[in-house]
Amino acid sequence: MIERSIAQLAEMITVENDITEIQDVLFKNVCIDSRKIEAGNLFIPFKGEHVDGHKFVRGAIENGAAASFWEKDVPNPPTDLPIIIVEDSLNALQQLATSYRKQLGLKVVGITGSNGKTTTKDMTANLLSLKYRVQKTEGNYNSHIGLPLTILALEPTTEVAVLEMGMSGFGEIEELSNIALPDAAIITNIGESHLQDLGSREGIAQAKLEITKGLKKNGLLVYFGEEPLIQDQLGNDFSFKTKTFGKTAQNDLYPTKVQSTPNGSLFYTNQSTEIAFSLPVLGQHNILNALAAMLIADEFKVAYEEMPEALKKLKLTAMRMELIEGENGEKIINDAYNASPTSVRAAIELVSTLEGFNKKILILGDMLELGKEEETFHYEVGKDIPTSTIDYVFTFGNLASHIAKGAAENLGTERVTSFENKEKLAKQVKSIVESDDLILVKGSRGMKLEEVIEYLKSSS
Repeated sequence: MIERSIAQLAEMITVENDITEIQDVLFKNVCIDSRKIEAGNLFIPFKGEHVDGHKFVRGAIENGAAASFWEKDVPNPPTDLPIIIVEDSLNALQQLATSYRKQLGLKVVGITGSNGKTTTKDMTANLLSLKYRVQKTEGNYNSHIGLPLTILALEPTTEVAVLEMGMSGFGEIEELSNIALPDAAIITNIGESHLQDLGSREGIAQAKLEITKGLKKNGLLVYFGEEPLIQDQLGNDFSFKTKTFGKTAQNDLYPTKVQSTPNGSLFYTNQSTEIAFSLPVLGQHNILNALAAMLIADEFKVAYEEMPEALKKLKLTAMRMELIEGENGEKIINDAYNASPTSVRAAIELVSTLEGFNKKILILGDMLELGKEEETFHYEVGKDIPTSTIDYVFTFGNLASHIAKGAAENLGTERVTSFENKEKLAKQVKSIVESDDLILVKGSRGMKLEEVIEYLKSSS
């Protein structure tokens, strides 16, 4: 993590006051929450909609912070504390992260996409760890605040940083890319998430391609080669290399053979026809995520022959195709971290293909941020649920009730139920579930469907 003196910091960002008296003060890492201050931190106060972080500056320093930012338009900066006055705390944080990134002798891999960012990040970090000291984005620190904090937490000995980049509107990925300055980048796919803000899938593709704005000259962009929107908007005039992954032979890397296993997949690729890759995570869409990570690893001189070892030991961030057991011994796929029509269909396809189960049950929540056609998107997902492989559908949320309407047209009302209460939903599921059944739980993060899983796991 960053360790600098205030004098060194003043060379990395624009400082608005005389810091002569505190120039020798040393700080270690940064913190934006005064309740989580550790000794020696640099405190970054933000002016929030309801709370102004400047109110907590004195308390942060009393609790061990070495110094604190202070925005210059906030009156009465304390003269008895080690204060660094800046124009804007967020801009200063981002400027500090960019300067620190440039000082570090490491490579950066940036990852964005509508679905699969976190899974692909985990896979990429695992593969690169075979050869390098790697750090990756933790949790959901992939925003205009989270990404700078991730960079500033990088150790000087780190050789590769794998950074996830999220967004909700135009310009945000460009901002993150210009902070991170990636040497390589992945666009996992173009889905429907953020249609509310970006208007169309073309808009989503445009926003995701902003990751190339900070991409190093002769760096590598890896993307899903069967998505024409990326190629159309990418054009033919750029200063970086490209490689594609996908399902078919038109790509640089694609699977030649795929076999489902009880806990994941086994696959072979065109680049390594004799090497079997065992992936301990459910869903053939995760094979595509693995292919993207493998192209990055290959670019970083990790041999394909070495990759099975890392993939076999893969541990994903929680609530991504996580297989757990319910109270009655049933298997539950916890994929409750996020949802879009594309990812929900992929998860349903997975459940449909898994063998060895008696009943297959879907618990689906609202898919958020889909824009003005959101009800139609939900209805169409429901209408596409296969009647021959899915036995029951339970939904939670107002939008998800449209999934229920679509599903009921084919499955019948006796097999489809819509709920507005999670506990009642769980009780209904528990009344029919048996030990050899399979349940998929999936919805947008805001729906918190992991709470349904807790009900299913409990004895109450």
